[in-house]
Amino acid sequence: QVQLVESGGGLVQPGGSLRLSCVASGFTFSRFVMTWYRQALGKERELVARIFRTGSTMYADSVKGRFTISRDNAKNTAYLQMNNLKPEDTAVYYCNAVFVSYDYWGQGTQVTVSL
Repeated sequence: QVQLVESGGGLVQPGGSLRLSCVASGFTFSRFVMTWYRQALGKERELVARIFRTGSTMYADSVKGRFTISRDNAKNTAYLQMNNLKPEDTAVYYCNAVFVSYDYWGQGTQVTVSL
């Protein structure tokens, strides 16, 4: 059974940090491109960060220099380290795994940045 399970979300003050985790099961994790997306209330889902099988990464301009995506293939886990969080980072964060025609999503984890 394919699963992506996100965790690590929560309420944090502006300037704070959170680390999201995405644990995968039921497929060969190392083959997949892993991406974090987010969706704020009333807005479209947007790409936050992506990590390829080679380890190369890409980021949305809005998070460059603040967020870091990584992966541990031995643990079947992708991470998103989020530093210097801003209120505009408030959203549900989703983990996505893609390999050719295979496309899997997690259930999402809420991140709220507020005083």
